Amino acid sequence: MTKENFEAILDKSCEQLTHEARTAQFKSSPQFENRVRETLDALTRDDKSFRIDFAPHPQAFPDIAMGEFGVEVKFTLNDTWRSVANSVLETQRIETVKHIYIIFGKMGGLPEVRWGHYEQSVIHVRTSHVPRFEIELPTEKATVRQSLFEEMGIQYDDFRKFQMQEKMKYIRAYARKIHPDGRLWWIEEKESDEHTMPIQARLYTNLTMEEKTRLRAEAALLCPKIVDSGRSRNKYDDMVLYLLTYHGVLCHQARDLFSAGSVANPKNDDDGGIYVERALKMIEAEMCKAAMRMDDALFVEYWGESVLPEKRIARWLEKADEYAKGWKPSGSLFLGESPKELSDDYSSGD
Repeated sequence: MTKENFEAILDKSCEQLTHEARTAQFKSSPQFENRVRETLDALTRDDKSFRIDFAPHPQAFPDIAMGEFGVEVKFTLNDTWRSVANSVLETQRIETVKHIYIIFGKMGGLPEVRWGHYEQSVIHVRTSHVPRFEIELPTEKATVRQSLFEEMGIQYDDFRKFQMQEKMKYIRAYARKIHPDGRLWWIEEKESDEHTMPIQARLYTNLTMEEKTRLRAEAALLCPKIVDSGRSRNKYDDMVLYLLTYHGVLCHQARDLFSAGSVANPKNDDDGGIYVERALKMIEAEMCKAAMRMDDALFVEYWGESVLPEKRIARWLEKADEYAKGWKPSGSLFLGESPKELSDDYSSGD
């Protein structure tokens, strides 16, 4: 099959999936990804060279392998064509795949499903636990923007074959290029390739109160371990790394985000209690908003599972209950209404 023929199949698949999305929206990434498999399988059933695996390795890249063609599936409930993508490492790369495409399901705004060329769609690299690509499909189909690999001056197929140490040379050069005056926290080459620091950093103390609250809510949601005992030495590690690697925000006094009196007891009413509990109760609304808007890929990365937006608060409470000592988060937080109702109420206030 030629690339032109395969792209015609992608056209038909996206047209069908867009119709389905506008009739009854897809609710989750796994649901959408499985439907993409079913649609592509139906459209290529007469071609014996295609055998779609409906139970692939969870970390396989791309998500769907079809001979020398592959499809990476992205999904968002938000009105955006941008998403966190796969690791730069590509440790589970399917080597038989030569041509990779993106099928992106956007449920926010007017639901739509589009496809794009993977190499052209990668527009940025950011760090998390390991460096990860970001992809974005153009707002208008006819728009073509410069890809990350064009910025770095190398073809994707050449870049992907490098060892991580060699890849980082290109990523560092890219960082210097886009932030010539910024403070780069990982500019010096190191022997360890497991984790790098963000391209540019800001101090948490310099943020506006609105941004501080929003980021505290996101970090608390992704990192329920913060409710662990005060004696736990590493309970804030994931939270600090999230702020640093996803938002470029350096918080050098992590405990103060949830245990300082100015955060947990701003009225100085001397009522006592557990400070982290009080601090979380004050940002329940923002946590519910975060649960409804944040990318599913973040929960897969930090929780190890995909969770429907309306079920994320309930799942967070389950996780927090396992960590907490001397109190039960589900017994004092998000009370009165179901997490879904809370999310609906708070979302409507945007």
